Amino acid sequence: MAEVRQSAWFDPLAFFERGVGLAFPFIVALMVASVILLFIGENPIDVFALMIGESFGSERRIAATLSAATPLIFTGVATAVCFRSGVFNVGVEGAFVIGGLCGALVGFSLPAYFGFSLIPLAFLFAGAVAAFWLFVPGYLLARFEVDEVVSTLMLNFVALGITGYLVNGILLSEISGNNVTPLVHEVARLPRLLPPSTLHAGFLVGLVVLIAYGIWARRTPAGFEGALVGFNQRFARATGISIPATIIVVMAISGLVAGLGGASHALGQLHRFADGFSPGYGFTGIAVALLGRNNEVGILFAAILFGALASAGTTVQLFSDIPLDIVNIIEGTVMIFAVVELGRLGFLRRRRT
Repeated sequence: MAEVRQSAWFDPLAFFERGVGLAFPFIVALMVASVILLFIGENPIDVFALMIGESFGSERRIAATLSAATPLIFTGVATAVCFRSGVFNVGVEGAFVIGGLCGALVGFSLPAYFGFSLIPLAFLFAGAVAAFWLFVPGYLLARFEVDEVVSTLMLNFVALGITGYLVNGILLSEISGNNVTPLVHEVARLPRLLPPSTLHAGFLVGLVVLIAYGIWARRTPAGFEGALVGFNQRFARATGISIPATIIVVMAISGLVAGLGGASHALGQLHRFADGFSPGYGFTGIAVALLGRNNEVGILFAAILFGALASAGTTVQLFSDIPLDIVNIIEGTVMIFAVVELGRLGFLRRRRT
């Protein structure tokens, strides 16, 4: 009942459950990593202290962590919008990539004299195209009961194929070699927040998206209907809620948010689109949404956690003999136990109701 119980901004029980849900998978992941580190002859405490220092030890390191967390905020929200409505959308990765290409396309193809208006135009175009991208499987699910896991997963491959073809074809940069588009105009680039770090204004856009998601989920009829559909479709239908319409809406919103994230990454981080644009941000966003319990505060902390792991991983490898695979093991274990803990809490909630 936690998702439907939305009358108050702060629910102590829900807050405690989210805190436990966030901590438990991470603690288990640290235990697994500790065993492996001991097996290869390393001191886990020293390694974890080094990782914490490289993630949060200075302003520059914090900026790097937040920069790595920025795309995960978008993909986490995009995933949570669907998950809380009972729609298992795994197509955020494809929508993120499509949004990135569309954002970069506006950024370098429109004339530079458009000025800073290129940025909102790029976000608008990227969000609209990505929203339509996920509207399609949403419509197929709502009208023809086409399994959304299969359709959205396959669309990820379609998105990678289309963007790869375009970036190596008509959108290929003539001066930068293979697999990249031209750089976006200077006026289309998101400003840096803490130069010379890579943290850019896309992080602030992500925070706005998080706040908007929280307001939508807690304070709008559409958000409440989505939660009710996710909790019990039969009851939602009996109250007059259109299940097909809700499914289509949440899928389109998911695509919109993912597209905004792709545009943010293209305009703020890479300043272009490149083949291999996303190292799996959409799939990591699934873990972020699960770990954050589809809650805006939980998503923020989960995104920062994965951002810290990504930021510290490479540096730890440089300053020690620890393989980068240790970070991958931690991330993978967190993902696994995030799903396990979600199921456990869901079972306990069903017993209480």
